Amino acid sequence: SVASDKGIVLEPDRPFLRVKLFDRAELECCYKNGPTQVIWVNRLPSGQIKPLQNQSEEVFQNYSNSNGKQCGFLTLKTVKLWDTGIYQCQLNNTSVYTHGTYLQVFKPIEKTINLSESTKNKILTAEGVLLLLCVVIPSASLLFKSKKQSKLEMKKMKQEEENIYQGLNLEDCCTTYDQIERSQTQSQYQDVCTAMEEREEILEKP
Repeated sequence: SVASDKGIVLEPDRPFLRVKLFDRAELECCYKNGPTQVIWVNRLPSGQIKPLQNQSEEVFQNYSNSNGKQCGFLTLKTVKLWDTGIYQCQLNNTSVYTHGTYLQVFKPIEKTINLSESTKNKILTAEGVLLLLCVVIPSASLLFKSKKQSKLEMKKMKQEEENIYQGLNLEDCCTTYDQIERSQTQSQYQDVCTAMEEREEILEKP
């Protein structure tokens, strides 16, 4: 509570109230030891104080006194954008104003695009197709690249095998093998003949 002149004690007001356009706004101001009547005013940005009508179709004022606490009430039934401002209670026949409440009236953001259900379904279908393509195309590309790399590796291995046997003549190999076989056979026959001749010479000696 805040003490003011003439023994009036002001109660804290709600400092801020935000209301959507065309909605209802309810404000209050409370004090003690003051007069039994208040006048609601709207303090404009220019500093000018505009008194509100006591009663109208759009603006309704009320007053209550309970347990020594006096309160003034202000109801704006359908707020407009120009209702934005600071609202205070001026205690009747005094120069005392309550702390006040800043009322902000805002306009909700409207949809800029109005789409039908069929259009929304088409957009969702197109998004699904694009998402599927984003998954399938990279996978197919990776598979093709892997297959191509596998073919290159097989071709490289085949070339290496061909390089191993390159320069070898199979006919020469076969000819050399036959010569080795014949030389071995001939040497065996020669050894047998030589052994028989040596035996005959031994038998012929007296």
